[in-house]
Amino acid sequence: MTLRRGQSWMGGGAGWLVLLVWLLGCANAVAATNTLTLTQARATVIADGETLRQNVNLPYHWDSANPGHRGEAIFDFEFALPEAPDDVWGVYLPSVGNAYAVWLNGTLLQRNGALVRELGDAQLYNGSDSTRVPRYISVDAGHLRQNNQIRVHVRADIGRHGGLGPLLIGPQDAVYPEYARSYRWRATGSVGLVAFSLVVGLTALALWSSGSGGHTIGRPGRDPLYLFAAVAQLFWAVYVGDALVDDPPLAWPWWGMLQVFSLGVWGTSMSLACMELADWRQQRWAQRFRWWLLALMVVCPGFAWLSMGAGKPPALTLWDGVFALSVLAFVLAFLWSALHQSRPEPRIVALAALVNIVVGLRDLYVSRIDPVFGANAWLRYSSVLFGLAMGYVILLRFRATSMQLNELLSTLEARVANKEQALRDSYDRLEALARHQERSAERSRILRNMHDGVGAHISSAMRQLDGVTEGAPVPVRDEVLRTLRDAMDQLKLSIDAIHLVPGDVTALLANLRYRLGPRFKAMGIELQWDVDLLPPCPRLDAAAMSELQFMLFEALSNVLQHAQTHLLRIEGHVQDGERIFIRVIDDGRGFDTQAAEKKGLASLRERAKAIGAQLQISSQPGRTVVEIQLPV
Repeated sequence: MTLRRGQSWMGGGAGWLVLLVWLLGCANAVAATNTLTLTQARATVIADGETLRQNVNLPYHWDSANPGHRGEAIFDFEFALPEAPDDVWGVYLPSVGNAYAVWLNGTLLQRNGALVRELGDAQLYNGSDSTRVPRYISVDAGHLRQNNQIRVHVRADIGRHGGLGPLLIGPQDAVYPEYARSYRWRATGSVGLVAFSLVVGLTALALWSSGSGGHTIGRPGRDPLYLFAAVAQLFWAVYVGDALVDDPPLAWPWWGMLQVFSLGVWGTSMSLACMELADWRQQRWAQRFRWWLLALMVVCPGFAWLSMGAGKPPALTLWDGVFALSVLAFVLAFLWSALHQSRPEPRIVALAALVNIVVGLRDLYVSRIDPVFGANAWLRYSSVLFGLAMGYVILLRFRATSMQLNELLSTLEARVANKEQALRDSYDRLEALARHQERSAERSRILRNMHDGVGAHISSAMRQLDGVTEGAPVPVRDEVLRTLRDAMDQLKLSIDAIHLVPGDVTALLANLRYRLGPRFKAMGIELQWDVDLLPPCPRLDAAAMSELQFMLFEALSNVLQHAQTHLLRIEGHVQDGERIFIRVIDDGRGFDTQAAEKKGLASLRERAKAIGAQLQISSQPGRTVVEIQLPV
């Protein structure tokens, strides 16, 4: 085979990359050979005042070796090196605690939590807990010799998974990556799980509290599915967040009881959410199952206290088993029902719930039945599937609700538009009808005024002319002319009323004086004018002004035709700024106000009532007063 210029036997750059990877692998292998895993130790175990010295193989699970007891354990390790290292080494402890202290060749390397220094120093128990996350200790070169001794002193509480796992010691470049990988899973992963659970839980809680996530628009109240999903995720955040807390806010065993209760609430809420999703809440067996879960939740703290406080671990194992089997039976029934439905939501949630139950049974076996100290719980990670499934259901339901709301809003918008158009049409019709009625009322008023005024005077003139018979004396010419002049004055005043300013009583009286003043003078009647500048009367619109004008003209016309007076006085005053008084006073012959009213007086009273005025008439020979009172 012939090689071209610039082409190596390793295939150019790709060959060098393969060589580099091989060299790194060799370096890691060499580094790995320098690490030591310490699994055998000489242990001094002190439990409830009894001391036991023995050789042990790690991991050492305190709850399995000393069930229902608390105490201390001191583990001594010896190991030899070919020579004292001159670089930085590290010690990786996968699980240690509940509290611990580590010495290397008599030098304290790290301490976390309080250790029981004397028997009976009970207040130092049930404190901080270091077993939730792995631990790493950096060791300088000067601390290591050819022959070395490591001592690990731990404090173990009842039912708290205390003990010690195998120690990995070696160069920092080889040990630290093992610690970092485990820390990412157990601590950093827990942070992500807590954040995810809080986001899903708070979102579901917001949808439930606002009522905006209802599956159907017409469904009364809030959708319980979102409440159960919110409670499940929020309590799960409390349960998973335990891995991030070295010093819990509650003393042991209360903090442990809270964790067990949170796990139970998560499983119960998950089951109830599935029940809502399958629409089983009205079925009798579902109601009984809800009561059964409620009973398990009520007795949960008692079983947890028996295990963690009274030192009886089988109590909590029994409760865990009954609860897990109950939820498993329900999830299997829900899965069977979901497989026979066309909707994808129940199937996805059922599959996620089934995975969580299976993983939960695995964790129960590892932690309670065949304890493996330091084993990671898988359920905290598999729970993401249920959170994702519920988030998917929430999004689907919210999307369906949004679509229904949009359709409803579109329908309502169309209906509102139709109603608005109908209202506009109705308003236009009413406005046209009102204008027509207003014109009709105005015509009726004008015709009525003309009938009562001009028509009445013309009728009087006609009756006077009808009274002329053959051989009878001719009617007095002046009487007929006076009647016709009254008709003409009334006609002019009716025309003037169109231009009157509403509420201006002073202008109305001045117009009457202008129109009728020459008549009074021609008939030899002295006119006395005593009218102040009257304030506007807002209650008098155009129609009311016309009615008031007719009343005054009727009173003046009666004076001209019947009073046989020589003095006419017109007064206009305001009293206390509240009422306007208009008086027409003459010194004629008077008339009987108690007799049957004539048509003219009846018309005056009717018009006064129409405009809200008070009319008072008093008459005697030599003084007749017509008084009109108007509220300002």
